Amino acid sequence: MKKQEFKIHSIQYNFIMNIILKMSAFVFPLISFPYVSRVLGASGNGKIAFAAAVVNYFSLFASLGIPSYGVKACAQVRDNKEKLSIIVQELLIINFCCMAVSYIVFIGMMLMVPEFRNERVLLWINSISILLSAIGVEWFYQAIEQYDYITFRNIAFKISSILLMFAFVKKPKDYIIYAGITVVGTYGSNVLNVLRLPRYVSLKRTRKYSIKRHIAPIISLFLYNAATTIYTNLDTVMLGMMTIDKQVGYYNAAVKIKGILASVVTAMSAVLLPRVSYYLSNNNREEFSRIIKKTFQFVLLVSIPLVAFFNLAAKPTIMILAGEDYLPSIIPMQIITPAIIFIGIGSITAWQMLIPLCMEKVTVIGAVVGAIIDLIINFLLIPRFGASGAAVGTLIAEMGVVCVHFFALRTELKNINFGLEFVKIVASAGASILVYILVDKFLFEGYLLIRLVILGGSYFISYYMILLAGREEIVTEYTRKLIGHFFKRHHG
Repeated sequence: MKKQEFKIHSIQYNFIMNIILKMSAFVFPLISFPYVSRVLGASGNGKIAFAAAVVNYFSLFASLGIPSYGVKACAQVRDNKEKLSIIVQELLIINFCCMAVSYIVFIGMMLMVPEFRNERVLLWINSISILLSAIGVEWFYQAIEQYDYITFRNIAFKISSILLMFAFVKKPKDYIIYAGITVVGTYGSNVLNVLRLPRYVSLKRTRKYSIKRHIAPIISLFLYNAATTIYTNLDTVMLGMMTIDKQVGYYNAAVKIKGILASVVTAMSAVLLPRVSYYLSNNNREEFSRIIKKTFQFVLLVSIPLVAFFNLAAKPTIMILAGEDYLPSIIPMQIITPAIIFIGIGSITAWQMLIPLCMEKVTVIGAVVGAIIDLIINFLLIPRFGASGAAVGTLIAEMGVVCVHFFALRTELKNINFGLEFVKIVASAGASILVYILVDKFLFEGYLLIRLVILGGSYFISYYMILLAGREEIVTEYTRKLIGHFFKRHHG
């Protein structure tokens, strides 16, 4: 067996890299979204959101569950270069075949659907993401835990896209140019991925391919991703068909903020999928259980205060990020923000438990339940409440998904008990809300950004201090580690 040669960093290092990556997903929209919202307006943003939602369905079929399955399959054999090379080649063959079929169907839909023909240029530009996703093999780099490479590469392309946006997006008609810049900024770095691939694996065929062995798990994960993508994009597509572009724009503002917060909350799950799969393939159940418990605590520790803060600060957040024209986004944002708690929990139960435990079928059932809930609520509420109705649908759909996961994992979850830590988190968030209200009452009016920074600082500092005083496990552990590193560095 030929031993693979690449460095596997610690979980802490990978987590820091992924947090930097996720925070870049927070920082760059803070720069781009306020500018684009004001230049393109709600209608232009609505058109872009509609086109992206449509193309996401075709991208979904082109990938066919490989991004999820590839991480698990490659992580299990990452120590063996020959086996790893064969799996990568087989998955690329499946990926390219699915991409070709996806483009054929896309062309057919462009010819037949009037709404697609009306925005054909915008849709064609967005469709480039289908090709770039297929050649990107992001799943491979996640499997071998090269999070530093993934992070630095993504940040470089995000900076480039910001510069291009300021240079070329100047008026409402430039929404097509902005769509192209977004595709390059999001998927352009995938070209580097495929060029770098020969460093780690051989692309020469050394034995007969066994494509069949991948089909069943890939289909299961495809069905899961399909149902998830349907109910996460269904709101935008249905709003685009049942209401006006402005409603899509308002909803898109709320969804963007929710997406940024959710990416921070789910950062840990993305990092731990390859590690959890590796532990299970080596029958290390003790480490598996320890990591799951810690991740649950982390998700609740981060998501609960974020939900509370951004519900309180919804108006200044929308005003700063999108502008006064987007004030109708406030209520949809307040409704949809609590979904990040369930997204975080669902991320753990799906990616760190169900999929590594080979219970992919449950993820499919959960996602289908979520899609059905979302579809029904959207039909009932969107005609009357517009963006707010779509937000209600998303929130309840995410709750439904988590309920299905919990029922299937009830035996595994019996061993995970952190009730006292949960009480500490909720109590600390509640006390921090009182701090926010007091500071807000005596704070000067005007200068929204300064006001939001002061409110955020007072809220999150008080949250941290209360958790520390209550000896919450994760906060206490990492505070001690930071203090220890500081003294070791300066006095050792």
